[in-house]
Amino acid sequence: MAGLSTSRLLFLRQSADIDRVKKLGRRCQTSLFTMLTYPSGLPYTRVGVVVGKRFGPAVKRNRVKRVFRELARQRSRELIEGHDVLFFPRRESLNVRHARLSEAWAKTLRQEGVLISPVDDRCDTSASR
Repeated sequence: MAGLSTSRLLFLRQSADIDRVKKLGRRCQTSLFTMLTYPSGLPYTRVGVVVGKRFGPAVKRNRVKRVFRELARQRSRELIEGHDVLFFPRRESLNVRHARLSEAWAKTLRQEGVLISPVDDRCDTSASR
């Protein structure tokens, strides 16, 4: 039961919260999605996925929402607390491999300061040449 409530905290559900992010959020666009971020002040980060009817039939809309929610679940431990993040997927996001979509998702979140940057443990070999 505790896992369910934790998972539910991860997602934006209230229309007032979604509208606030739409109105006041900072926009970042990629070829696969548009992302809006807004500081929430909460001790956790929430993610929302908005897909309009223009996207396509219900089957495709539901599929893209499932894919983006799964991306949020996979990276939930890396999200920096205190933000609301809203994704507007584009049709192209269903045509790319999951690895590429995940990479674009993480890169965009890092650029906006919502995802913890990985520590680069590799040695710098350029100085030894």
